Amino acid sequence: MPKTLKPICATIDPIAVAEFLNDQYSFNCTVKLLKAGVNHSYMVNNNDEEYVFRIYSLNWRSLTEIEAEVAYLNLLKEANLPISYPILTTANNFICTVNSVEGLRYGVLFSYAKGEKLLTFDKDLHFKVGQIMAEMHKVSLNKSIDRVSYNSGNLLDETFNYLPGFLPNDTEQYKFLLKLKSYLTNVIESAKEEELRSGVVHLDIWFDNMNIAGDDITIFDFDFCGNGWLVYDLAYYIMQVHSTEATPEEYELKVNSFLQGYESVTKISAEERRLMPILGLAIYVFYVGVQCKRFDDWSNVFLNEMHLKRLIDLRIKRWFEFNKLIF
Repeated sequence: MPKTLKPICATIDPIAVAEFLNDQYSFNCTVKLLKAGVNHSYMVNNNDEEYVFRIYSLNWRSLTEIEAEVAYLNLLKEANLPISYPILTTANNFICTVNSVEGLRYGVLFSYAKGEKLLTFDKDLHFKVGQIMAEMHKVSLNKSIDRVSYNSGNLLDETFNYLPGFLPNDTEQYKFLLKLKSYLTNVIESAKEEELRSGVVHLDIWFDNMNIAGDDITIFDFDFCGNGWLVYDLAYYIMQVHSTEATPEEYELKVNSFLQGYESVTKISAEERRLMPILGLAIYVFYVGVQCKRFDDWSNVFLNEMHLKRLIDLRIKRWFEFNKLIF
């Protein structure tokens, strides 16, 4: 009898997912695969009500981490913030156990974020994103959850545990990123912490994690939420806006509107403003590491030396130079 080979990552049949959800939620639903990414997401339609079912990749998030994410989402939901929130099973559980061929995985059903992803949108919507982020930060201020606390070690150092396997260390891009790591470590460790608000951060708010329907914005995908300075969310967002706008004038217009929206709810300190053009770079370095770490079961469809060189040159280095930063 030939030996059965165990997969690293299996994409579960949407028909099987539908049967599973019908049992767990008393649904009569249809399901289609939405995205097999960092986790696997399925579009669920039950009697014209739409949901998204996320099956976390094997060993990607612990049960404790998922419970912390769910608790934080429920806190935001209770504050009436426009986010995609978890749905209870008929047994009153937010988290399902999924017996997949590669091992035990976890699943959570989320409300559907109505609307569509927009690469660019007008300044009034950026103003509203600023308001929503600020309201989220008011809820999370001085709170912590049982998840990672972001610091220079896990944002910067860990990337270099994986990067050499994909980008030769004699390339200009690798050398730049190594110098950037030292620069950012010094910035983070010398920051005036007493002037920086801390709490729970999303760490991935950009156009790909929000749906827009008219004037309504819904934020989703809190998979990377954790503890840290709230300015990380601000810094990452403005860096992402820079990557989508065609001209510096459009970028300035929209970022200023975003920040005005934010400060219509809560103020940004002088130290936070000083760090905003810098800390988005730390998050980008972190996500380079995530891509390298998850090569076997996700990023192999796009990750190679050329991808990394383009990402470093056209996103990271371009932002560094745009802000006239120097080592």
